[in-house]
Amino acid sequence: MSGMVFHAPLLAANPHFKLTKVLERSSEKSKIRYPEVEVVKDFPALLEDELLELIIINTPNALHFEMGQQALLAGKHVVMEKPFTVTTQEAQELTALAKERNRIITVFQNRRWDGDFKTVQQVVEQKLLGKLVYYEAHYDRFRNYVEANTWKEETGPGSGLLYNLGSHMIDQALVLFGRPQAVTAHIGTQRPGGKIDDFYDITLHYPDVTASVKSSYLVREPGPRYILHGTEGSFLKHGLDPQEEALKAGQLPMGPTWGQEPATEWGKLNTQLQGLHFTGTIETLPGSYPTFYENVYQAIREGQELNVKPEEAALGIHLIELAQQSSAEKRTVVV
Repeated sequence: MSGMVFHAPLLAANPHFKLTKVLERSSEKSKIRYPEVEVVKDFPALLEDELLELIIINTPNALHFEMGQQALLAGKHVVMEKPFTVTTQEAQELTALAKERNRIITVFQNRRWDGDFKTVQQVVEQKLLGKLVYYEAHYDRFRNYVEANTWKEETGPGSGLLYNLGSHMIDQALVLFGRPQAVTAHIGTQRPGGKIDDFYDITLHYPDVTASVKSSYLVREPGPRYILHGTEGSFLKHGLDPQEEALKAGQLPMGPTWGQEPATEWGKLNTQLQGLHFTGTIETLPGSYPTFYENVYQAIREGQELNVKPEEAALGIHLIELAQQSSAEKRTVVV
Protein backbone atom coordinates (compact mmCIF):
# COMPACT_ATOMS: atom_id res chain seq x y z
CA MET A 1 0.00 0.00 0.00
CA SER A 2 2.77 2.41 0.93
CA GLY A 3 4.48 2.03 -2.44
CA MET A 4 1.34 2.10 -4.57
CA VAL A 5 -0.53 4.86 -2.74
CA PHE A 6 2.19 7.21 -1.55
CA HIS A 7 5.70 6.85 -2.90
CA ALA A 8 5.26 5.88 -6.55
CA PRO A 9 2.66 8.61 -7.30
CA LEU A 10 4.70 11.28 -5.52
CA LEU A 11 7.79 10.28 -7.53
CA ALA A 12 5.81 10.13 -10.77
CA ALA A 13 4.54 13.68 -10.22
CA ASN A 14 8.02 15.07 -9.59
CA PRO A 15 10.13 15.67 -12.74
CA HIS A 16 13.36 15.42 -10.73
CA PHE A 17 12.89 11.68 -10.13
CA LYS A 18 12.78 8.61 -12.34
CA LEU A 19 11.27 5.45 -10.90
CA THR A 20 13.31 2.61 -12.39
CA LYS A 21 13.05 -0.49 -10.20
CA VAL A 22 10.49 -1.95 -7.83
CA LEU A 23 11.04 -4.92 -5.53
CA GLU A 24 7.99 -7.20 -5.62
CA ARG A 25 8.62 -10.76 -4.49
CA SER A 26 5.31 -12.36 -5.49
CA SER A 27 3.70 -10.14 -8.13
CA GLU A 28 4.28 -7.39 -10.68
CA LYS A 29 1.46 -5.01 -9.81
CA SER A 30 3.66 -1.95 -10.22
CA LYS A 31 3.94 -2.54 -13.97
CA ILE A 32 0.19 -1.94 -14.38
CA ARG A 33 0.60 1.76 -13.63
CA TYR A 34 4.33 2.06 -14.34
CA PRO A 35 5.06 -0.24 -17.30
CA GLU A 36 8.54 1.22 -17.72
CA VAL A 37 9.82 -0.06 -14.34
CA GLU A 38 11.84 -3.22 -13.91
CA VAL A 39 10.47 -5.56 -11.24
CA VAL A 40 13.17 -7.29 -9.21
CA LYS A 41 12.75 -10.17 -6.76
CA ASP A 42 15.41 -9.51 -4.13
CA PHE A 43 16.98 -6.56 -2.34
CA PRO A 44 20.56 -7.12 -3.63
CA ALA A 45 19.27 -6.38 -7.13
CA LEU A 46 18.69 -2.82 -5.96
CA LEU A 47 21.91 -2.51 -3.98
CA GLU A 48 24.05 -3.70 -6.89
CA ASP A 49 22.60 -1.23 -9.41
CA GLU A 50 25.19 1.54 -9.60
CA LEU A 51 22.78 3.88 -11.38
CA LEU A 52 20.32 3.89 -8.47
CA GLU A 53 20.95 6.82 -6.14
CA LEU A 54 17.91 6.63 -3.87
CA ILE A 55 16.22 3.61 -2.31
CA ILE A 56 12.84 3.85 -0.57
CA ILE A 57 12.40 1.22 2.12
CA ASN A 58 8.78 0.48 3.03
CA THR A 59 9.01 -3.10 4.23
CA PRO A 60 7.66 -4.33 7.61
CA ASN A 61 9.06 -2.28 10.49
CA ALA A 62 11.39 -4.95 11.86
CA LEU A 63 13.35 -4.93 8.57
CA HIS A 64 13.97 -1.19 8.44
CA PHE A 65 17.29 -1.15 10.26
CA GLU A 66 18.93 -4.02 8.40
CA MET A 67 17.82 -2.85 4.96
CA GLY A 68 18.63 0.79 5.69
CA GLN A 69 22.09 -0.21 6.84
CA GLN A 70 22.69 -2.29 3.71
CA ALA A 71 21.50 0.54 1.45
CA LEU A 72 23.79 3.10 3.08
CA LEU A 73 26.76 0.73 2.93
CA ALA A 74 26.02 0.31 -0.79
CA GLY A 75 26.31 4.08 -1.24
CA LYS A 76 22.61 4.83 -1.62
CA HIS A 77 20.54 7.68 -0.24
CA VAL A 78 17.59 6.35 1.79
CA VAL A 79 13.98 7.31 2.38
CA MET A 80 12.57 5.19 5.18
CA GLU A 81 8.86 4.65 5.62
CA LYS A 82 7.76 5.52 9.15
CA PRO A 83 8.52 4.40 11.79
CA PHE A 84 12.23 5.05 11.28
CA THR A 85 13.34 1.91 13.14
CA VAL A 86 12.15 -0.24 16.04
CA THR A 87 14.67 1.04 18.63
CA THR A 88 16.43 4.31 19.38
CA GLN A 89 19.82 2.62 19.13
CA GLU A 90 19.04 1.44 15.59
CA ALA A 91 17.92 4.94 14.61
CA GLN A 92 21.09 6.49 16.02
CA GLU A 93 23.28 3.94 14.23
CA LEU A 94 21.66 4.67 10.87
CA THR A 95 21.96 8.42 11.45
CA ALA A 96 25.67 8.07 12.21
CA LEU A 97 26.27 5.75 9.25
CA ALA A 98 24.58 8.18 6.85
CA LYS A 99 26.88 10.98 8.04
CA GLU A 100 29.92 8.72 7.78
CA ARG A 101 28.99 7.73 4.21
CA ASN A 102 27.96 11.28 3.23
CA ARG A 103 24.48 10.12 2.28
CA ILE A 104 21.08 11.39 3.33
CA ILE A 105 18.61 9.32 5.29
CA THR A 106 15.18 10.69 6.05
CA VAL A 107 11.80 9.35 7.17
CA PHE A 108 8.49 9.67 5.33
CA GLN A 109 6.63 11.71 7.94
CA ASN A 110 4.06 12.81 5.38
CA ARG A 111 1.53 13.86 8.01
CA ARG A 112 3.58 17.02 8.54
CA TRP A 113 2.02 18.11 5.23
CA ASP A 114 -1.58 17.31 6.07
CA GLY A 115 -3.63 20.43 5.49
CA ASP A 116 -5.23 20.29 8.94
CA PHE A 117 -1.86 20.02 10.67
CA LYS A 118 -0.42 22.88 8.59
CA THR A 119 -3.41 24.95 9.72
CA VAL A 120 -2.85 23.97 13.36
CA GLN A 121 0.76 25.11 13.00
CA GLN A 122 -0.40 28.53 11.83
CA VAL A 123 -2.89 28.81 14.70
CA VAL A 124 -0.10 28.02 17.19
CA GLU A 125 2.64 30.13 15.58
CA GLN A 126 0.39 33.18 15.18
CA LYS A 127 -0.87 32.82 18.77
CA LEU A 128 -4.50 33.01 17.66
CA LEU A 129 -5.53 31.40 20.95
CA GLY A 130 -3.33 33.59 23.11
CA LYS A 131 -0.99 31.51 25.25
CA LEU A 132 -1.57 27.88 24.27
CA VAL A 133 -2.09 25.59 27.27
CA TYR A 134 -3.57 22.37 25.82
CA TYR A 135 -3.17 20.40 22.58
CA GLU A 136 -5.01 17.18 21.81
CA ALA A 137 -4.74 15.13 18.61
CA HIS A 138 -6.70 12.04 17.56
CA TYR A 139 -6.09 9.48 14.84
CA ASP A 140 -9.00 7.10 15.37
CA ARG A 141 -10.47 4.30 13.27
CA PHE A 142 -13.30 1.81 13.58
CA ARG A 143 -11.94 -1.67 12.97
CA ASN A 144 -13.67 -4.00 15.46
CA TYR A 145 -12.10 -7.11 13.95
CA VAL A 146 -8.60 -8.53 13.68
CA GLU A 147 -7.48 -8.45 10.05
CA ALA A 148 -6.13 -11.77 8.82
CA ASN A 149 -2.85 -12.44 7.06
CA THR A 150 -1.02 -9.22 7.87
CA TRP A 151 2.14 -8.67 9.89
CA LYS A 152 0.55 -5.54 11.34
CA GLU A 153 -1.75 -7.72 13.47
CA GLU A 154 0.98 -10.07 14.70
CA THR A 155 3.15 -9.60 17.76
CA GLY A 156 6.76 -8.78 17.04
CA PRO A 157 9.29 -5.93 17.03
CA GLY A 158 7.73 -2.71 15.80
CA SER A 159 4.18 -4.03 15.52
CA GLY A 160 1.11 -2.35 16.93
CA LEU A 161 -0.82 0.89 16.64
CA LEU A 162 1.76 2.96 18.53
CA TYR A 163 4.48 2.34 15.94
CA ASN A 164 1.98 2.59 13.07
CA LEU A 165 0.05 5.78 13.84
CA GLY A 166 1.78 6.96 16.99
CA SER A 167 4.96 7.63 15.03
CA HIS A 168 2.98 10.22 13.01
CA MET A 169 1.30 11.87 15.98
CA ILE A 170 4.40 12.08 18.15
CA ASP A 171 6.29 13.58 15.21
CA GLN A 172 3.64 16.28 14.84
CA ALA A 173 3.91 17.15 18.53
CA LEU A 174 7.69 17.38 18.20
CA VAL A 175 7.31 19.75 15.25
CA LEU A 176 5.03 22.00 17.29
CA PHE A 177 6.66 21.90 20.70
CA GLY A 178 10.04 20.16 20.53
CA ARG A 179 11.39 17.69 23.09
CA PRO A 180 9.04 17.16 26.06
CA GLN A 181 10.15 16.93 29.67
CA ALA A 182 8.23 13.76 30.51
CA VAL A 183 5.82 11.16 29.13
CA THR A 184 2.73 9.53 30.65
CA ALA A 185 1.13 6.76 28.59
CA HIS A 186 -1.63 4.18 28.66
CA ILE A 187 -1.29 1.56 25.90
CA GLY A 188 -3.48 -1.50 25.51
CA THR A 189 -5.43 -4.01 23.46
CA GLN A 190 -9.17 -3.35 23.31
CA ARG A 191 -10.44 -5.66 20.54
CA PRO A 192 -11.38 -9.22 21.51
CA GLY A 193 -8.75 -11.58 20.13
CA GLY A 194 -6.30 -8.80 19.40
CA LYS A 195 -2.57 -9.55 19.69
CA ILE A 196 -1.18 -6.04 19.29
CA ASP A 197 -1.74 -2.72 21.01
CA ASP A 198 -4.74 -1.08 19.33
CA PHE A 199 -5.20 1.83 21.73
CA TYR A 200 -2.98 4.49 23.23
CA ASP A 201 -3.41 7.68 25.23
CA ILE A 202 -0.10 9.52 25.58
CA THR A 203 0.58 12.79 27.35
CA LEU A 204 3.73 14.72 26.54
CA HIS A 205 4.56 17.16 29.34
CA TYR A 206 6.01 20.59 28.50
CA PRO A 207 6.64 23.54 30.83
CA ASP A 208 3.62 25.50 29.58
CA VAL A 209 1.64 23.10 27.36
CA THR A 210 0.09 19.68 27.84
CA ALA A 211 0.14 17.73 24.57
CA SER A 212 -2.08 14.65 24.33
CA VAL A 213 -2.06 12.19 21.40
CA LYS A 214 -4.69 9.45 21.25
CA SER A 215 -5.74 6.64 18.94
CA SER A 216 -8.08 3.67 19.03
CA TYR A 217 -9.44 1.10 16.59
CA LEU A 218 -12.82 1.22 18.36
CA VAL A 219 -14.09 4.72 17.56
CA ARG A 220 -17.19 4.47 15.39
CA GLU A 221 -18.30 8.07 15.86
CA PRO A 222 -15.22 10.30 15.53
CA GLY A 223 -14.84 13.48 17.51
CA PRO A 224 -12.54 16.37 16.64
CA ARG A 225 -9.17 15.45 15.16
CA TYR A 226 -7.49 18.42 16.84
CA ILE A 227 -8.49 20.29 20.01
CA LEU A 228 -6.50 23.34 21.07
CA HIS A 229 -7.19 25.61 24.05
CA GLY A 230 -5.44 28.82 25.06
CA THR A 231 -5.85 31.84 27.31
CA GLU A 232 -7.90 33.65 24.63
CA GLY A 233 -9.82 30.89 22.89
CA SER A 234 -10.14 27.47 21.31
CA PHE A 235 -9.71 25.78 17.92
CA LEU A 236 -11.44 22.51 16.96
CA LYS A 237 -10.88 20.64 13.72
CA HIS A 238 -12.80 17.59 12.45
CA GLY A 239 -12.14 15.42 9.42
CA LEU A 240 -9.09 13.88 7.76
CA ASP A 241 -6.77 15.33 5.14
CA PRO A 242 -8.06 14.32 1.67
CA GLN A 243 -4.71 13.52 0.04
CA GLU A 244 -4.51 9.82 0.94
CA GLU A 245 -7.99 9.10 -0.42
CA ALA A 246 -7.18 11.01 -3.61
CA LEU A 247 -4.00 8.98 -4.06
CA LYS A 248 -5.88 5.73 -3.43
CA ALA A 249 -8.32 6.79 -6.17
CA GLY A 250 -5.41 7.02 -8.61
CA GLN A 251 -5.04 10.80 -8.73
CA LEU A 252 -1.58 12.30 -9.15
CA PRO A 253 -0.62 15.06 -6.68
CA MET A 254 -0.68 17.87 -9.21
CA GLY A 255 -2.74 20.93 -10.09
CA PRO A 256 -3.96 24.02 -8.22
CA THR A 257 -6.70 22.22 -6.29
CA TRP A 258 -4.54 19.40 -4.91
CA GLY A 259 -4.96 18.88 -1.18
CA GLN A 260 -7.84 21.33 -0.81
CA GLU A 261 -10.48 20.48 1.75
CA PRO A 262 -14.23 21.20 1.40
CA ALA A 263 -15.58 24.08 3.47
CA THR A 264 -17.71 21.66 5.50
CA GLU A 265 -14.49 20.33 7.07
CA TRP A 266 -12.90 23.66 8.01
CA GLY A 267 -11.96 24.10 11.65
CA LYS A 268 -13.82 26.31 14.14
CA LEU A 269 -12.05 29.17 15.89
CA ASN A 270 -13.54 30.91 18.94
CA THR A 271 -11.15 33.50 20.29
CA GLN A 272 -10.30 37.11 21.11
CA LEU A 273 -8.36 38.89 18.34
CA GLN A 274 -7.02 42.38 18.99
CA GLY A 275 -9.83 43.19 21.39
CA LEU A 276 -12.58 41.70 19.22
CA HIS A 277 -14.40 38.43 19.91
CA PHE A 278 -14.34 36.20 16.83
CA THR A 279 -16.24 32.98 16.24
CA GLY A 280 -16.13 31.29 12.86
CA THR A 281 -14.37 28.84 10.58
CA ILE A 282 -10.83 29.00 9.23
CA GLU A 283 -10.15 27.76 5.73
CA THR A 284 -7.87 24.73 5.93
CA LEU A 285 -4.53 25.20 4.20
CA PRO A 286 -4.03 22.82 1.25
CA GLY A 287 -2.21 19.61 2.07
CA SER A 288 1.10 19.20 0.26
CA TYR A 289 2.70 15.75 0.33
CA PRO A 290 4.80 16.59 -2.79
CA THR A 291 6.84 18.94 -0.57
CA PHE A 292 8.52 15.91 1.01
CA TYR A 293 10.15 14.60 -2.17
CA GLU A 294 10.96 18.07 -3.48
CA ASN A 295 12.98 18.56 -0.30
CA VAL A 296 14.67 15.15 -0.76
CA TYR A 297 15.74 16.24 -4.25
CA GLN A 298 17.08 19.55 -2.94
CA ALA A 299 18.98 17.78 -0.16
CA ILE A 300 20.64 15.34 -2.57
CA ARG A 301 21.38 17.70 -5.46
CA GLU A 302 21.77 21.07 -3.76
CA GLY A 303 22.85 20.18 -0.23
CA GLN A 304 19.83 21.81 1.39
CA GLU A 305 18.71 20.91 4.89
CA LEU A 306 16.33 17.99 5.24
CA ASN A 307 12.82 18.79 6.41
CA VAL A 308 12.66 15.49 8.29
CA LYS A 309 16.02 15.09 9.95
CA PRO A 310 17.02 11.60 11.14
CA GLU A 311 17.81 13.00 14.59
CA GLU A 312 14.18 14.14 14.90
CA ALA A 313 12.92 10.74 13.76
CA ALA A 314 15.22 9.05 16.29
CA LEU A 315 13.75 11.20 19.07
CA GLY A 316 10.30 10.06 17.99
CA ILE A 317 11.34 6.43 18.39
CA HIS A 318 12.82 7.25 21.80
CA LEU A 319 9.48 8.72 22.89
CA ILE A 320 7.68 5.58 21.69
CA GLU A 321 10.01 3.49 23.87
CA LEU A 322 9.43 5.81 26.85
CA ALA A 323 5.66 5.61 26.31
CA GLN A 324 5.89 1.81 26.40
CA GLN A 325 7.91 2.04 29.63
CA SER A 326 5.45 4.49 31.16
CA SER A 327 2.48 2.26 30.36
CA ALA A 328 4.17 -0.90 31.61
CA GLU A 329 5.33 0.70 34.86
CA LYS A 330 2.18 2.82 35.33
CA ARG A 331 4.12 5.99 35.98
CA THR A 332 5.34 9.18 34.35
CA VAL A 333 8.79 8.80 32.80
CA VAL A 334 11.24 11.68 32.51
CA VAL A 335 12.70 12.19 29.02
